[in-house]
Amino acid sequence: MKKLLLFCFTLFALYADENSLLIKAVNALDRFMALPEERIPPRFLRQAGAIAIIPDMVRGGVIVGARYGKGILLIRQKGEWSDPIFIKMYGGSLGWQIGLESIDVVLIFKEAKSALELLDHAITLGADLSVAVGPVGRIAGAATDIEFKAKIYTYSRSMGAYAGIAFAGAKLEVDYEANQRFYRCDPAKLYLILQGKCHKDNPYLKILKQKLKEYSKW
Repeated sequence: MKKLLLFCFTLFALYADENSLLIKAVNALDRFMALPEERIPPRFLRQAGAIAIIPDMVRGGVIVGARYGKGILLIRQKGEWSDPIFIKMYGGSLGWQIGLESIDVVLIFKEAKSALELLDHAITLGADLSVAVGPVGRIAGAATDIEFKAKIYTYSRSMGAYAGIAFAGAKLEVDYEANQRFYRCDPAKLYLILQGKCHKDNPYLKILKQKLKEYSKW
């Protein structure tokens, strides 16, 4: 059964090329912002030091499940979003479950320096960086007394509905192969991507940045 689950995750990864991943990230962000009662507060987007979007993350298994997904990480620099770093998110999830389920995930990093740690080594949510389920909706966005103590706030949607999963124990790491394929530069020199020295004129990348800019102004 473990081999079958691994095969399913591998098959999923093969069909997740970088352009389709950017398109899925834009669509996932739109879904997170669509409903006023469940959206990520725009204030959180304005204050975020970085954001990770992992669309269509697969969760599933038999008795003890697993999670695997590919996504992107954008870091705010001088008020602007960087080009995306392609990343992976994976880890076990305890609980009784059968079958596979697709989940959209957004991680809001309070500070850019927390996200920069990921460029040096894999990080574990809840262990290396504190994590909590993020507040949603108009009330959360308007409130001024929300204590922003966690390093990362998580947002997740499953079957079109807000899921509210913290993902403690999940790991994030850089997808070096995806970065090399997309940018065609040394995958070990990730700071070149952040500095715009490996920039790629990509329409989906432009749409993603524009969406983040628009949603932050709501």
